[in-house]
Amino acid sequence: MTTTLLPVQAPADARTKVPRLDSLTGMRFIAALAVFVHHTTGLAPDTGLAHAPVLFPYSTMGVNGVGFFFVLSGFLLAWGHRPGTSRGLFYWRRAGRIVPAHLVATIPCVWVFYVWGGVPTDTFSFIAAVFLVQTWFPGVVPTLPGNGVSWTLSVEMFFYVLFPWIIGPALRLRTRTLALLAAAGLTAMWAVNWWAADHLSPFAREWVMRHPVTRLPEFALGMVCAIALRRGHRIALRPAALLAAFAAYTVVYCHRADWLAPEVVRQLQWTVRPFVAVFSALVVLAYAQRELAGRRGALSSRPMVLLGAWSYAFYLLHQTLNEYVRETWGRFRPDDSALFVLCGLAVTVIVMSWALFTYVEEPARKWWTRHTPSRLTS
Repeated sequence: MTTTLLPVQAPADARTKVPRLDSLTGMRFIAALAVFVHHTTGLAPDTGLAHAPVLFPYSTMGVNGVGFFFVLSGFLLAWGHRPGTSRGLFYWRRAGRIVPAHLVATIPCVWVFYVWGGVPTDTFSFIAAVFLVQTWFPGVVPTLPGNGVSWTLSVEMFFYVLFPWIIGPALRLRTRTLALLAAAGLTAMWAVNWWAADHLSPFAREWVMRHPVTRLPEFALGMVCAIALRRGHRIALRPAALLAAFAAYTVVYCHRADWLAPEVVRQLQWTVRPFVAVFSALVVLAYAQRELAGRRGALSSRPMVLLGAWSYAFYLLHQTLNEYVRETWGRFRPDDSALFVLCGLAVTVIVMSWALFTYVEEPARKWWTRHTPSRLTS
């Protein structure tokens, strides 16, 4: 990975419409697929719907796909920001993009997990999950109520609430100041993780580390990268070198208990989220810069862009399908034949995602846009 600073171009006018970056859309599917593989393979040989030893334990890193989404979310919102957009209009558009698919995907989830599966919950927890504020409160039942994977949307909703208030002040700061603030945020994230591990119960620690405030540094890092890119800053990055470095890190991280001293193991565990955030930001920058330079690759191909467009629906639906299959047929034999199960499940979720996107998510977004209150656009 090369990090030589290239000559800075003239700062882009903040009002100029920026180009769409298709490769980042393709990345969304890769991240969603990583989360799917993690959930399906499980955390140990005796967990997961279809445990494939050829993927395990490296598949456990898929949980950090959500951190990638937080970084990418901050990047895309700052990249596409146009001054003059009212807060109300921003909130209206975000609601139209997020809420309809979330509500529809919750319906089969309720039946599979709570009616058929008998998972205990309570009214407050379920309502909090429907309104996507479940991570804001401790003690919800279960730990991830409603559609369990929607906890990340709860974090995103917090980011959406903040964004119109912080983007203006952020744009008034120098890039170097923003970079220092982003670094301080990631350092604080590591420190909070360390403190929580030493002072809180495992349950309380997990709540703290899922709380939107704790995940804010990831979103902020994405924002800073987009602002720097719009201002003309460039860093020479090679995607292949980045991916190779992350693969090496993954091997070390997944075998940390066998290879490293206990204190190093603890530090790796506390720093994994900030590290993945930095890696995610560098990968996003690498592919964004390549596309801005006119070099398109596999991630910006039409199939990957389509899969990326369906990735939100894919993410919402995959765990419900996993639970339905587990309740119907039980866990599959934990050997490498589970790869065929994984592939079959992935294809099934992709088809379901296409349907949810085509018949719910996109029509609802267009309807919502057509019915934007005039006071928000005036």
